[in-house]
Amino acid sequence: MDLIGTILWPLKWVVELLLVAFHWLFSNLGMGYNDGITWVLSIVGLVLVVRAALIPIFVRQIKSQRKMLEVAPQLKKIQDKYKGKKDQFSREAMSRETMAMYKKTGTNPLASCLPLLLQMPIFFALFSVLNDAQRSNAGVGPLDQSLAESFGNATLFGNAPLHDTFASQWTRWIAGTDFNLAVMLIAATMVILMTASQFITQLQIVSKNMSPETKASPMFKQQRIMLYLLPLVFAFSGVAFPLGVMFYWLTSNIWTMIQQFLVIRNMPTPGSEAAKAREERLARKGKLIATDGDIIVVEEPAKPVQRQQPVGKARAKKQTGPKK
Repeated sequence: MDLIGTILWPLKWVVELLLVAFHWLFSNLGMGYNDGITWVLSIVGLVLVVRAALIPIFVRQIKSQRKMLEVAPQLKKIQDKYKGKKDQFSREAMSRETMAMYKKTGTNPLASCLPLLLQMPIFFALFSVLNDAQRSNAGVGPLDQSLAESFGNATLFGNAPLHDTFASQWTRWIAGTDFNLAVMLIAATMVILMTASQFITQLQIVSKNMSPETKASPMFKQQRIMLYLLPLVFAFSGVAFPLGVMFYWLTSNIWTMIQQFLVIRNMPTPGSEAAKAREERLARKGKLIATDGDIIVVEEPAKPVQRQQPVGKARAKKQTGPKK
Protein backbone atom coordinates (compact mmCIF):
# COMPACT_ATOMS: atom_id res chain seq x y z
CA MET A 1 0.00 0.00 0.00
CA ASP A 2 1.39 3.41 -0.99
CA LEU A 3 1.62 6.46 1.28
CA ILE A 4 -1.67 8.00 0.08
CA GLY A 5 -3.43 4.67 0.52
CA THR A 6 -2.06 4.36 4.05
CA ILE A 7 -3.31 7.87 4.94
CA LEU A 8 -6.74 7.27 3.43
CA TRP A 9 -7.25 3.76 4.84
CA PRO A 10 -8.65 4.76 8.29
CA LEU A 11 -10.71 7.57 6.73
CA LYS A 12 -12.19 5.22 4.13
CA TRP A 13 -13.01 2.72 6.89
CA VAL A 14 -15.00 5.36 8.80
CA VAL A 15 -16.73 6.55 5.61
CA GLU A 16 -17.75 2.99 4.75
CA LEU A 17 -19.04 2.48 8.30
CA LEU A 18 -21.28 5.55 8.03
CA LEU A 19 -22.51 4.61 4.55
CA VAL A 20 -23.33 1.04 5.60
CA ALA A 21 -24.95 2.24 8.84
CA PHE A 22 -27.30 4.60 6.98
CA HIS A 23 -28.08 1.87 4.43
CA TRP A 24 -28.93 -0.49 7.30
CA LEU A 25 -31.13 2.18 8.90
CA PHE A 26 -33.14 2.98 5.78
CA SER A 27 -33.44 -0.72 4.86
CA ASN A 28 -34.88 -1.49 8.30
CA LEU A 29 -37.31 1.41 7.93
CA GLY A 30 -38.91 -0.47 5.04
CA MET A 31 -37.01 0.84 2.02
CA GLY A 32 -35.71 -1.59 -0.60
CA TYR A 33 -32.32 -3.10 0.23
CA ASN A 34 -31.07 -2.79 -3.36
CA ASP A 35 -33.06 0.31 -4.37
CA GLY A 36 -31.20 3.33 -5.71
CA ILE A 37 -33.11 5.74 -3.48
CA THR A 38 -31.94 3.82 -0.40
CA TRP A 39 -28.31 4.26 -1.42
CA VAL A 40 -28.87 7.90 -2.43
CA LEU A 41 -30.31 8.71 1.01
CA SER A 42 -27.38 6.84 2.57
CA ILE A 43 -24.98 9.09 0.62
CA VAL A 44 -26.88 12.19 1.76
CA GLY A 45 -26.75 11.05 5.39
CA LEU A 46 -23.05 10.28 5.07
CA VAL A 47 -22.25 13.74 3.68
CA LEU A 48 -24.32 15.50 6.36
CA VAL A 49 -22.53 13.67 9.20
CA VAL A 50 -19.07 14.32 7.73
CA ARG A 51 -19.75 18.01 7.04
CA ALA A 52 -21.23 18.48 10.52
CA ALA A 53 -18.10 16.92 12.05
CA LEU A 54 -15.98 19.42 10.09
CA ILE A 55 -17.80 22.49 11.49
CA PRO A 56 -15.21 23.12 14.28
CA ILE A 57 -12.43 23.08 11.66
CA PHE A 58 -14.41 25.47 9.48
CA VAL A 59 -15.02 27.87 12.40
CA ARG A 60 -11.31 27.82 13.21
CA GLN A 61 -10.56 28.66 9.58
CA ILE A 62 -12.94 31.63 9.70
CA LYS A 63 -11.34 32.94 12.91
CA SER A 64 -7.86 32.65 11.36
CA GLN A 65 -9.01 34.57 8.31
CA ARG A 66 -10.50 37.28 10.56
CA LYS A 67 -7.17 37.69 12.39
CA MET A 68 -5.34 38.04 9.09
CA LEU A 69 -7.80 40.76 8.06
CA GLU A 70 -7.16 42.61 11.33
CA VAL A 71 -3.39 42.69 10.80
CA ALA A 72 -3.67 43.48 7.08
CA PRO A 73 -3.17 47.27 7.60
CA GLN A 74 0.01 46.64 9.65
CA LEU A 75 1.29 44.22 7.03
CA LYS A 76 0.65 46.78 4.30
CA LYS A 77 2.66 49.41 6.22
CA ILE A 78 5.64 47.07 6.37
CA GLN A 79 5.33 46.30 2.66
CA ASP A 80 5.07 50.00 1.79
CA LYS A 81 8.11 50.74 3.94
CA TYR A 82 10.28 48.44 1.83
CA LYS A 83 8.51 48.98 -1.48
CA GLY A 84 10.98 49.15 -4.36
CA LYS A 85 13.89 47.95 -2.20
CA LYS A 86 15.20 44.69 -3.62
CA ASP A 87 18.56 44.42 -1.87
CA GLN A 88 19.22 41.50 0.44
CA PHE A 89 19.38 43.65 3.59
CA SER A 90 15.94 45.19 2.94
CA ARG A 91 14.38 41.80 2.21
CA GLU A 92 15.73 40.33 5.43
CA ALA A 93 14.59 43.37 7.41
CA MET A 94 11.07 43.16 5.94
CA SER A 95 10.92 39.44 6.72
CA ARG A 96 12.03 40.05 10.34
CA GLU A 97 9.48 42.83 10.88
CA THR A 98 6.72 40.72 9.33
CA MET A 99 7.49 37.73 11.53
CA ALA A 100 7.70 39.99 14.59
CA MET A 101 4.29 41.45 13.75
CA TYR A 102 2.80 37.95 13.39
CA LYS A 103 4.29 36.94 16.75
CA LYS A 104 3.05 40.08 18.49
CA THR A 105 -0.52 39.74 17.17
CA GLY A 106 -0.63 35.96 17.53
CA THR A 107 -1.48 35.37 13.89
CA ASN A 108 -0.21 32.80 11.41
CA PRO A 109 -0.75 33.07 7.64
CA LEU A 110 -0.76 29.26 7.36
CA ALA A 111 -3.47 28.83 10.02
CA SER A 112 -6.27 29.65 7.58
CA CYS A 113 -4.94 27.10 5.07
CA LEU A 114 -4.42 24.28 7.59
CA PRO A 115 -8.15 23.43 8.04
CA LEU A 116 -8.51 23.17 4.26
CA LEU A 117 -5.54 20.82 4.08
CA LEU A 118 -7.06 18.68 6.84
CA GLN A 119 -10.34 18.41 4.94
CA MET A 120 -8.81 17.27 1.67
CA PRO A 121 -7.98 13.67 2.74
CA ILE A 122 -11.54 13.28 4.05
CA PHE A 123 -13.05 14.37 0.74
CA PHE A 124 -10.66 12.11 -1.18
CA ALA A 125 -11.75 9.20 1.02
CA LEU A 126 -15.44 9.99 0.39
CA PHE A 127 -14.94 10.15 -3.35
CA SER A 128 -12.81 7.00 -3.40
CA VAL A 129 -15.32 4.91 -1.45
CA LEU A 130 -18.26 5.96 -3.62
CA ASN A 131 -16.32 5.58 -6.83
CA ASP A 132 -15.18 2.05 -5.93
CA ALA A 133 -18.63 1.02 -4.71
CA GLN A 134 -20.21 2.04 -8.00
CA ARG A 135 -17.86 -0.37 -9.74
CA SER A 136 -19.02 -3.12 -7.34
CA ASN A 137 -15.59 -3.18 -5.69
CA ALA A 138 -15.50 -4.09 -2.01
CA GLY A 139 -14.04 -1.51 0.35
CA VAL A 140 -11.42 -1.72 3.07
CA GLY A 141 -13.92 -2.17 5.91
CA PRO A 142 -17.68 -2.67 6.44
CA LEU A 143 -18.53 -2.24 2.73
CA ASP A 144 -18.15 -5.91 1.75
CA GLN A 145 -18.55 -7.42 -1.71
CA SER A 146 -22.29 -8.04 -1.27
CA LEU A 147 -23.00 -4.42 -0.33
CA ALA A 148 -20.68 -3.12 -3.05
CA GLU A 149 -22.58 -5.15 -5.69
CA SER A 150 -25.87 -3.87 -4.28
CA PHE A 151 -24.60 -0.30 -4.64
CA GLY A 152 -23.13 -0.90 -8.09
CA ASN A 153 -26.35 -2.45 -9.43
CA ALA A 154 -28.76 0.01 -7.76
CA THR A 155 -30.98 2.08 -10.05
CA LEU A 156 -33.21 5.13 -9.77
CA PHE A 157 -36.74 4.95 -11.17
CA GLY A 158 -36.02 1.36 -12.16
CA ASN A 159 -33.77 2.12 -15.14
CA ALA A 160 -31.16 4.74 -14.16
CA PRO A 161 -28.07 2.97 -12.70
CA LEU A 162 -26.12 4.93 -10.08
CA HIS A 163 -22.86 3.92 -11.74
CA ASP A 164 -23.85 5.42 -15.11
CA THR A 165 -22.80 8.85 -16.44
CA PHE A 166 -24.19 11.49 -18.76
CA ALA A 167 -21.08 11.30 -20.95
CA SER A 168 -21.44 7.57 -21.60
CA GLN A 169 -25.09 7.89 -22.61
CA TRP A 170 -24.33 10.96 -24.73
CA THR A 171 -21.70 8.95 -26.61
CA ARG A 172 -24.23 6.17 -27.24
CA TRP A 173 -26.79 8.70 -28.46
CA ILE A 174 -24.30 10.29 -30.87
CA ALA A 175 -23.30 6.84 -32.15
CA GLY A 176 -26.95 6.03 -32.85
CA THR A 177 -27.12 3.09 -30.41
CA ASP A 178 -29.54 2.53 -27.56
CA PHE A 179 -29.13 5.15 -24.83
CA ASN A 180 -30.71 5.73 -21.42
CA LEU A 181 -32.70 8.96 -21.48
CA ALA A 182 -33.45 8.78 -17.74
CA VAL A 183 -29.73 8.86 -16.91
CA MET A 184 -29.21 11.87 -19.17
CA LEU A 185 -32.15 13.79 -17.69
CA ILE A 186 -31.18 13.08 -14.06
CA ALA A 187 -27.51 13.89 -14.71
CA ALA A 188 -28.33 17.10 -16.62
CA THR A 189 -30.62 18.28 -13.81
CA MET A 190 -27.97 17.59 -11.19
CA VAL A 191 -25.26 19.35 -13.20
CA ILE A 192 -27.49 22.44 -13.37
CA LEU A 193 -28.16 22.30 -9.62
CA MET A 194 -24.46 21.74 -8.82
CA THR A 195 -23.45 24.65 -11.03
CA ALA A 196 -26.13 26.96 -9.61
CA SER A 197 -25.28 26.15 -5.97
CA GLN A 198 -21.57 26.75 -6.59
CA PHE A 199 -22.30 30.06 -8.34
CA ILE A 200 -24.57 31.27 -5.52
CA THR A 201 -21.94 30.35 -2.91
CA GLN A 202 -19.25 32.36 -4.69
CA LEU A 203 -21.64 35.24 -5.42
CA GLN A 204 -22.45 35.59 -1.71
CA ILE A 205 -18.76 36.09 -0.96
CA VAL A 206 -18.04 38.52 -3.80
CA SER A 207 -21.14 40.67 -3.47
CA LYS A 208 -21.65 40.83 0.30
CA ASN A 209 -18.66 39.63 2.29
CA MET A 210 -15.72 41.71 1.04
CA SER A 211 -14.49 44.95 2.51
CA PRO A 212 -13.88 48.01 0.27
CA GLU A 213 -10.12 47.52 0.69
CA THR A 214 -10.37 43.94 -0.56
CA LYS A 215 -12.52 44.97 -3.51
CA ALA A 216 -9.79 47.45 -4.51
CA SER A 217 -7.07 44.78 -4.37
CA PRO A 218 -6.00 42.20 -6.98
CA MET A 219 -7.57 39.52 -4.77
CA PHE A 220 -11.02 40.79 -5.77
CA LYS A 221 -10.24 40.24 -9.44
CA GLN A 222 -9.23 36.67 -8.64
CA GLN A 223 -12.49 36.14 -6.75
CA ARG A 224 -14.46 37.50 -9.69
CA ILE A 225 -12.72 35.03 -11.97
CA MET A 226 -13.47 32.18 -9.54
CA LEU A 227 -17.11 33.28 -9.48
CA TYR A 228 -17.50 32.13 -13.09
CA LEU A 229 -14.69 29.59 -13.33
CA LEU A 230 -15.71 27.16 -10.57
CA PRO A 231 -19.29 26.70 -11.81
CA LEU A 232 -17.92 26.02 -15.29
CA VAL A 233 -15.60 23.38 -13.83
CA PHE A 234 -18.60 21.63 -12.28
CA ALA A 235 -20.60 21.97 -15.49
CA PHE A 236 -17.93 20.34 -17.68
CA SER A 237 -16.64 17.75 -15.22
CA GLY A 238 -20.07 16.82 -13.87
CA VAL A 239 -21.09 15.10 -17.09
CA ALA A 240 -18.33 12.51 -16.47
CA PHE A 241 -19.34 11.80 -12.84
CA PRO A 242 -21.45 8.72 -12.06
CA LEU A 243 -24.88 9.56 -10.64
CA GLY A 244 -23.94 8.32 -7.14
CA VAL A 245 -20.91 10.60 -6.95
CA MET A 246 -23.00 13.51 -8.29
CA PHE A 247 -25.43 13.11 -5.39
CA TYR A 248 -22.45 13.40 -3.04
CA TRP A 249 -21.19 16.58 -4.75
CA LEU A 250 -24.65 18.15 -4.88
CA THR A 251 -25.35 17.50 -1.18
CA SER A 252 -21.93 18.88 -0.26
CA ASN A 253 -22.49 21.98 -2.44
CA ILE A 254 -25.87 22.69 -0.85
CA TRP A 255 -24.34 22.32 2.62
CA THR A 256 -21.55 24.74 1.68
CA MET A 257 -24.05 27.25 0.27
CA ILE A 258 -26.20 27.24 3.44
CA GLN A 259 -23.14 27.27 5.71
CA GLN A 260 -21.67 30.23 3.81
CA PHE A 261 -24.98 32.10 4.07
CA LEU A 262 -25.08 31.63 7.86
CA VAL A 263 -21.42 32.66 8.26
CA ILE A 264 -21.88 35.80 6.16
CA ARG A 265 -25.01 36.70 8.10
CA ASN A 266 -23.60 36.11 11.59
CA MET A 267 -19.80 36.45 11.17
CA PRO A 268 -19.33 38.85 8.23
CA THR A 269 -16.05 40.37 7.17
CA PRO A 270 -15.52 43.71 8.99
CA GLY A 271 -16.35 46.65 6.72
CA SER A 272 -18.31 44.58 4.22
CA GLU A 273 -21.93 45.14 3.18
CA ALA A 274 -22.92 42.06 5.19
CA ALA A 275 -21.27 43.56 8.30
CA LYS A 276 -23.20 46.82 7.88
CA ALA A 277 -26.46 44.90 7.43
CA ARG A 278 -25.75 42.88 10.60
CA GLU A 279 -25.02 46.05 12.58
CA GLU A 280 -28.33 47.54 11.44
CA ARG A 281 -30.20 44.38 12.49
CA LEU A 282 -28.55 44.39 15.92
CA ALA A 283 -29.15 48.10 16.39
CA ARG A 284 -32.86 47.71 15.66
CA LYS A 285 -33.01 44.99 18.31
CA GLY A 286 -30.98 47.05 20.79
CA LYS A 287 -28.13 44.51 20.82
CA LEU A 288 -25.38 46.48 19.05
CA ILE A 289 -22.52 47.33 21.42
CA ALA A 290 -20.37 50.35 20.57
CA THR A 291 -16.61 50.44 21.11
CA ASP A 292 -17.09 52.50 24.30
CA GLY A 293 -19.51 49.94 25.74
CA ASP A 294 -22.73 51.87 25.07
CA ILE A 295 -25.70 50.11 23.54
CA ILE A 296 -26.74 51.58 20.21
CA VAL A 297 -30.45 51.60 19.51
CA VAL A 298 -31.97 52.71 16.24
CA GLU A 299 -35.46 54.10 16.75
CA GLU A 300 -37.81 53.24 13.94
CA PRO A 301 -39.99 56.09 12.80
CA ALA A 302 -43.45 56.00 14.32
CA LYS A 303 -46.16 54.88 11.98
CA PRO A 304 -48.58 57.70 11.11
CA VAL A 305 -51.89 57.32 12.90
CA GLN A 306 -54.87 57.56 10.61
CA ARG A 307 -57.03 60.52 11.57
CA GLN A 308 -60.50 59.51 12.66
CA GLN A 309 -63.14 61.23 10.60
CA PRO A 310 -65.82 62.99 12.70
CA VAL A 311 -69.28 61.54 12.39
CA GLY A 312 -72.13 64.01 11.75
CA LYS A 313 -75.31 63.91 13.81
CA ALA A 314 -77.50 62.87 10.91
CA ARG A 315 -75.04 60.14 9.92
CA ALA A 316 -74.78 59.01 13.52
CA LYS A 317 -78.55 58.66 13.81
CA LYS A 318 -78.63 56.72 10.52
CA GLN A 319 -75.99 54.31 11.78
CA THR A 320 -77.69 53.74 15.12
CA GLY A 321 -81.01 53.03 13.43
CA PRO A 322 -84.52 53.94 14.56
CA LYS A 323 -85.30 53.88 18.23
CA LYS A 324 -87.67 51.22 19.33
